[in-house]
Amino acid sequence: MKILIQDGHVLDPLTGRDGIYDVLVQDERIAEIGEHICAEADKTINAKGCYVMPGFIDLHVHFRDPGLEYKETLATGGRAAVRGGVTSVCAMPNTKPVTDTGAKVEKVQRRAKEESLTNVYQLGSVTIGQMGEELSDIRGMAEKGCVGISEDGKSVMNASLYRKGMKLAKEAGMVVFAHCEDITMVEGGVMNAGSRSKELGLKGITNSVEDVIAARDILLAKETGVKLHLCHCSTRDSVEMIRAAKKEGLPVTGEVCPHHFTLTTDDITEDHGNFKMNPPIRSREDVDALIQGLKDGTMDVISTDHAPHAAAEKNLSMKSAAFGIVGLETSAALTYTELVDKGILTPMQMAEKMSYNPAKILGLTEKGSVSKGKLADIVIFDPDKEYRIDKESFFSKGKNTPFHGRKVKGEVVCTLVGGKVAYEGGRIID
Repeated sequence: MKILIQDGHVLDPLTGRDGIYDVLVQDERIAEIGEHICAEADKTINAKGCYVMPGFIDLHVHFRDPGLEYKETLATGGRAAVRGGVTSVCAMPNTKPVTDTGAKVEKVQRRAKEESLTNVYQLGSVTIGQMGEELSDIRGMAEKGCVGISEDGKSVMNASLYRKGMKLAKEAGMVVFAHCEDITMVEGGVMNAGSRSKELGLKGITNSVEDVIAARDILLAKETGVKLHLCHCSTRDSVEMIRAAKKEGLPVTGEVCPHHFTLTTDDITEDHGNFKMNPPIRSREDVDALIQGLKDGTMDVISTDHAPHAAAEKNLSMKSAAFGIVGLETSAALTYTELVDKGILTPMQMAEKMSYNPAKILGLTEKGSVSKGKLADIVIFDPDKEYRIDKESFFSKGKNTPFHGRKVKGEVVCTLVGGKVAYEGGRIID
């Protein structure tokens, strides 16, 4: 099948292409890029006024499948992903049962090819059952195509065991995705420690809960040589530690989530579970540091930590609610509104943070680029569309977001996955 995308503003971080071009897709690959392509096509897409970018790659999602399908499934998560322009995701292993063997990884990835509209790279846990006591079958998971390991949702508190896991990951060519949280220091905290937590009468989580483990993990990466990716960074000192690690030439990367560069504790208007996430929404100073880190290249990636929950688990006080926020269907709009439209990032940098850099981290050489011969994972994004976020329109089962009703600018209008249109004009194309 041939698809011709006409008159779009192509942004390709790999080649630096930044201008108005046509893109010809044939079967699953990009066949040609030129100023005026004359070719017969089975489908023509008018992309005038829109950016044509490589499909977004989200390194941090929770699809809850298997075992927690009432929150999300491979199918519903995939639909949410393509609506948000996300053509590939890394699915975290804190499923039920925990994804901790090669057989489990293989099963999820096989099912995903049949059930999900987006590409799913299933991560494996560092320890069996995420209990922190015995290493998972890291070699076995790598043999089944697992690109990385993570204990996401918690940290491996046994540093010696974690180091052994890192060494095995290094040998297997895997990435270690680190959730940085010293559980011994949380002490029942549910939001950022500060004046706002005191006003609401809620226990706070200090920055050191994240920073202590971030420092430890960077030092372990230095010793083992493993590729370390720090997930959902939220503090100014995490940014500084990643900046120092990069200056030292260490294989360390970091991500920021839209809720962490958009919201501060001042935006928490009430004691409601939709404001409860881990790590928490931080101070203005932390948010400014995260934004500066994204701007100067210290922070490599924008990911969502998409974490859907049932309404009964979130419509509670923060004392009782589950941690987590959905993000697949709002990340592109929030990134454009808060960073690009305000002149903090260029549109090309948005493509870098949301696609090209994630592809590099995972070693996906055929993704993250709109150039000839690459896989046709493409997002067409209208930067001028203004609207209000409506959680009731989400394709995700999860509606847990504090952004409901927020005015944003920029909308995904079409998503191609492997040369096939998966989403267009507000509709899923199965």
